[in-house]
Amino acid sequence: MPFNVLNPTFDDENPFPPLPPIHDDHTRIQVFTHRSFYARPNHVFEDHPDDPSPDNEKFEHLGDTVLGLIVTGLLFDTYPNLRVGPSTKIRALIVGNATLAAISRKYQLPAQLKLHPAQAITLRVSTNVQGKYTLFFTPHATGSHSYVGGLYLDQGLTAVEKWLKLLFKPYTTEAYIRVRTQHGLPPLTPSPSESKTTTCTTSTAAHRNPHHHPHATGTPTTTGHLALFNQQLQKTRREVEWVYDELQSEGTVTTPIWAVRVEVDGETFGCGRGSTKKSARNEAAKEGLVRLGIVV
Repeated sequence: MPFNVLNPTFDDENPFPPLPPIHDDHTRIQVFTHRSFYARPNHVFEDHPDDPSPDNEKFEHLGDTVLGLIVTGLLFDTYPNLRVGPSTKIRALIVGNATLAAISRKYQLPAQLKLHPAQAITLRVSTNVQGKYTLFFTPHATGSHSYVGGLYLDQGLTAVEKWLKLLFKPYTTEAYIRVRTQHGLPPLTPSPSESKTTTCTTSTAAHRNPHHHPHATGTPTTTGHLALFNQQLQKTRREVEWVYDELQSEGTVTTPIWAVRVEVDGETFGCGRGSTKKSARNEAAKEGLVRLGIVV
């Protein structure tokens, strides 16, 4: 399955939530009216008070902001320790064209869309665009969301938030797992055999649980464990070597992931991964300290 396509499982225990209806007739009609239907010029600065635009562009603009707020809040609540970079990647997957198109088709919204016949032909050649137009109605690939904006105006933020959090919770979980894997991190629940290995697939408590911070303080810990680990080895005059495994150096060009293991007198004491070599060494040093009988 392509990386940008999310397909979580919905079943009896986790049903696909129903689409909340928009009660106001005028709002509902406008939500499903594309700009091409009335062929209004797009260079107008502002509509006349007696002749407001009857299409869904303003709803789309509003819905884009509302959806972004709710999905970002959902990520914040579900994974409170997630950093901004990975969070942005996860959110992009959740509100990507492929995901939104699939959701629109599940709600059977395409049939309700009003648009110019020529525009309809364009939509029919692209399944993703067609689906996205119905729930998120965008003339460009910008991820805007007309139905969300219309529901917000009709019932307020509470109603929209209740629906979207229930809808996007499974998508959030799947996107989190994919981006976590992309960053070279181990599964959240490794098998017993994985947790006992001494290679760089060894999982620390922090890797097994992304919310695990046993001694979190206001002091940065980027190199704290590393400094203490090196200090202990210097006291005992033990030989230490840091070995970077290129086969496990993952990530992307812009966000590389480094994998390293620390060997003390030829024996593996710990493994770590990080966005920099120093942060990877620090993670390995945490395991090394445990091997030395030091719990911090």
